[in-house]
Amino acid sequence: MKILLVQPDFPLPFKSKNHKDFLPVSLLKLASYYRKKNYEVKLVYGKKYFENFKPDTVGITSLFTYWSQCVWETVNFYKGKYPEAKIVVGGIYASLMPDHCKLSGCDRVFIGVHKGAEKCKPAYDLVDANYQIIHTSRGCIRRCEFCGTWKIEPRFIPKKSIKREICSNKIIFYDNNFLANPNREKILDELSEVTHKGKAVYSEFQCGIDGRLLTPELAKKMKKARMINPRIAWDHNYSDWEGIKKQLDMLSDAGYNYKDMYVFMIYNWNILFKEMEKKRLKCWKWGVQIADCRYRPLNQTFDNYNPKIEQTNNDYYIHHCWTDREVKLFRKNVRRHNICVRHDFPFYSKKLERKEITKKNSMKLRNLSKNEIINIVPDVWFPDKKI
Repeated sequence: MKILLVQPDFPLPFKSKNHKDFLPVSLLKLASYYRKKNYEVKLVYGKKYFENFKPDTVGITSLFTYWSQCVWETVNFYKGKYPEAKIVVGGIYASLMPDHCKLSGCDRVFIGVHKGAEKCKPAYDLVDANYQIIHTSRGCIRRCEFCGTWKIEPRFIPKKSIKREICSNKIIFYDNNFLANPNREKILDELSEVTHKGKAVYSEFQCGIDGRLLTPELAKKMKKARMINPRIAWDHNYSDWEGIKKQLDMLSDAGYNYKDMYVFMIYNWNILFKEMEKKRLKCWKWGVQIADCRYRPLNQTFDNYNPKIEQTNNDYYIHHCWTDREVKLFRKNVRRHNICVRHDFPFYSKKLERKEITKKNSMKLRNLSKNEIINIVPDVWFPDKKI
């Protein structure tokens, strides 16, 4: 038997912090699962035809619902190239919108997590990556309205250990709520002690951690475990700022630098633009970066967002409390904010970002008043600017 595993050519923004460490880990687990059944397995990205490989099954993964068109195009391509093969689509979009996914023309929609493949170690030999992906748990104890995790993975299933899974010096955790795992202390202790090929192992969260579950002891264990760039989720209102600051302070007391921390925020959502800007200004005062996420509904099947032109709801989802201008301005402000935090700039300018202003001259500018800086650097933007 032969199976072709396919990741559609998703428009992944590789410059984005949220997507830079992406691998089709579900397909890699499926590859191991089918190898154990003596299948001949191929993994491909996008649309590729092999004259000397005729698959019995084509397994196509899906990501966000708003990238459904990529899945449909991929299904159509492989149905045309391998008309006798069974086309199966799984993943996030398939699980959240199975009826819509079925209209793509596939033969089967697989919903949820493949229990057999979940037990298998991903076939990392099929990809070129210097890191691995691990889940220490599936599901989430929360039921956030904007998140689909609890719909796809309704039960929270924690692991007791991950020590035997580690096969790289860099781990990206794909947990939706790492700190909810009752075995979190044991796993952090494992990470602090484990090595790979005689070298230390470092790790990072793909998602923001649930800071409501953070304690000073856990923060210290995270630091000892060599977890880098921690992200605290600030999903709700500005009024929660004292709790967020307390969480950041716990990480700071554990040894993390504020500018290496991130506050994870969702925008284009129920919280108004002006309140989101107040949250950003707090982050500037604290000296932390922001990991922003633009909200799309869980049943949105398209997204033609373009930051360079004026758009409407016909192009991409704009929350009824937001405007196209606000969506794009907040994203722009976050980007400039982060550059200033990372490089310790008191203001932003394209010339400064492109190093057209020397470090020596930028130091001189710091001693001038804002009005004087504006006269010298016309495109200047100050991170503490209130809207």
